[in-house]
Amino acid sequence: MYYIVETDKSFDQASADLESAVKHHGFGVLHVHDLGATLRSKGIVFDKECKIFEVCNPGQAAKVLSTDMRLNMALPCRISVFTEKGKTMIGLIKPVQMLSALSEDAALVEVAKEVEEKTIQMVDEAK
Repeated sequence: MYYIVETDKSFDQASADLESAVKHHGFGVLHVHDLGATLRSKGIVFDKECKIFEVCNPGQAAKVLSTDMRLNMALPCRISVFTEKGKTMIGLIKPVQMLSALSEDAALVEVAKEVEEKTIQMVDEAK
């Protein structure tokens, strides 16, 4: 269900490289949630780093939404850069498995396959 890779890059470098890879593959970064900073700003002791990139390809999103508007709750795709046990990781929840759990529409599964292929390429490129 997950696709997670370890990188030798720093957290900041992996984050910057992921943002570049997203754009290189024709997607946009809608927002970046700096979860680590947010938790620390609320007074929570949290020594890990975690940025969640909300990424979207408008054409693919429109295909999904025009088929089943309820799936808006599963959009946009998210790719995370995070630290775990001193290592920098980049990962995502695979769109095919997630969408298959929410819909049995074969056309949507095809869209999810295309998106999954691209998002895995982004992660591998940022690695």
